[in-house]
Amino acid sequence: MKVRHVFSTPDLATAQAVMNAARGAGVHDDDILLVARSDIELDAIPNEYKEADTDLIPAAMRGAGYGGAAGLLAGLAAIVITPIGLTLAGAAAAAVAGALVGSWASALVGSSLPDPIRRKFDDEIQAGRILVVLDGDKDFLDRTENIISGAGGTHLPYESSKAMA
Repeated sequence: MKVRHVFSTPDLATAQAVMNAARGAGVHDDDILLVARSDIELDAIPNEYKEADTDLIPAAMRGAGYGGAAGLLAGLAAIVITPIGLTLAGAAAAAVAGALVGSWASALVGSSLPDPIRRKFDDEIQAGRILVVLDGDKDFLDRTENIISGAGGTHLPYESSKAMA
């Protein structure tokens, strides 16, 4: 599982140096993102390196999991109540319906929230710094922190799994 690591850089040139150092350490372009103030992102950052501004996808994934679990429990409870006459197929259908409703509702809420990196490091972003977000395995930081620090990146205290970031 990949873990998300965040590094702060003072300007775009330093961010590019950190990106090049990360590539040299084996990080693929798909695992590199940049987060900056909106005026900096519009002027200087290519679209393929921009991080999404919302928590939409992680929220939808969490909603699908919780909604599916709640639907399954409701379906199993309905099986126990014999007058209803629900079968295991009905419980599965309830789980699917719960996952769909949970995903939809959570995605709606998640689309209105900034992504977790923007929430946690808003002061850094508003100060004009550019955050370089790198996704790598668990021991990624041990292997690359000196290389990235040498390129001008400052490691910020944020590590979470990529899927639930």
